[in-house]
Amino acid sequence: MSIIETVYASAPSEHVIHPTLEILAPNFEPIRVVASFEDLTATLETGETVTFNAGPFEYKEPSKNTQGNQTLNFSIANVTGKAQKAVEAALESAEEVPVNYRVFLSSDLSAPANKPYKMTLRGGTFEGMMVQIEAGYYDLLNAAWPRKRYTSEFAPGLRYI
Repeated sequence: MSIIETVYASAPSEHVIHPTLEILAPNFEPIRVVASFEDLTATLETGETVTFNAGPFEYKEPSKNTQGNQTLNFSIANVTGKAQKAVEAALESAEEVPVNYRVFLSSDLSAPANKPYKMTLRGGTFEGMMVQIEAGYYDLLNAAWPRKRYTSEFAPGLRYI
């Protein structure tokens, strides 16, 4: 059993769970938020040490259904307006915008406590001081099969069929 599973099961007082959210909008400084009252400096899975700004954020896990794509909803504070500008620019661009959800434990900030959820920004709304974003996982139902397309560049022998 991993330490994060133990913490979820028994909630020992020496371990505090720090959920974090990271939005990597193009041409903007990354938005990093931790659901806490104090900023958090932690090391990502890449070895980069970053600071997550303290602030309220909530997330709602996807409902269990038979759809191939799952969407998570996040709400983050938009006190400075920086989050709204970044999300608006990200939605207007045609680029994929990565959204990463990580959980850190206060006892070990050298790496995330479990594998990060890597998603793509799908939408967003702005209500008062909060930014509501939608991020989704891989869309299995609309994925091509087989994954690799058999073209003449990939399989040169197809030219002679």
